[in-house]
Amino acid sequence: MANTDRTSSLSGSRIITSVIFVRAEIDTFAVFATIFGVAASLGLGAAQINGGISYLTGIPNNFSVQLIIIAIVTVLFILSAGTGLDRGIKYLSNANLFLAVILFISFLFLGPTVFLLDLFTTTFGGYVQNLLSMGLRLAPFNERNAEWLRSWTIFYWAWWIAWAPFVGTFIARVSKGRNVREFVIAALIIPSIVCSVWFGVFGGTGIYMKHVLGLNVSGQTLETALFYIYDHLPMSMLLVILTLFLVSTFFITSADSATLVLGMQTTYGSLNPPTIVKVIWGLVLSASAVILMSSGGLPAFQTAIIVSALPLAIILCLWQYPC
Repeated sequence: MANTDRTSSLSGSRIITSVIFVRAEIDTFAVFATIFGVAASLGLGAAQINGGISYLTGIPNNFSVQLIIIAIVTVLFILSAGTGLDRGIKYLSNANLFLAVILFISFLFLGPTVFLLDLFTTTFGGYVQNLLSMGLRLAPFNERNAEWLRSWTIFYWAWWIAWAPFVGTFIARVSKGRNVREFVIAALIIPSIVCSVWFGVFGGTGIYMKHVLGLNVSGQTLETALFYIYDHLPMSMLLVILTLFLVSTFFITSADSATLVLGMQTTYGSLNPPTIVKVIWGLVLSASAVILMSSGGLPAFQTAIIVSALPLAIILCLWQYPC
């Protein structure tokens, strides 16, 4: 009887040890995916801010200027994260939403409004109708299309997977006291609709200028294409300034939220991690962005995100089939 109890105790200890080990591994993958996912956003955001400043003032669009931008953004988001969830993060998030609404309405009514509404309705219907086939398309018989899918479609899949632990944890943190219906509406339905309309308006404006007006939108760089479009809209200077503020607040709010979540993930789930931990993770995020930018820019970001998101994607698939 004693031997049986001892065996059961040892088996239970092994199971607990295995669970702790697996949980630690998953947490590690989540931390690395969050770092590279947010670092890519910081790097691309710095490049776009630099493109807008260059448009306004003629300051060169190069790595040195982007390094200064990242340093300034780092100080701001660390200060925001240090003030806590109910102060800096909340105020900046509200400001970010307000600026986004203003920019969206401006783009909708200053651009080809009727064309945008028609295009959104048509393309959204096509998206719903062909969602499954589009989601599984890899173009094995067309190398050019396959390369584009690998560079963008799969890259974006990996990017969103890399953001999954961070966003899921942060939404859970701010959703205390909400019921399931409120959560589904606020975290799933409304954001999906807003993203669809947002991409329809901004992407549709670029399509209109390319295919209807014949402008060389596709010939611009990734960070300057938006400002090139502004050149052909009324009130372009005001739109540029508004966009610079919006891009800055967006990346500050993303980084300060990620800093908070990384602190939670590495302090055994503490809801209010120490300030020094958040500062360290903020510096790690910025250093990662700088290293990737200096290592090759966008291709380096794409590679890092895909590599860091791959093990996390496997874990997410396994979660769908619990034992």
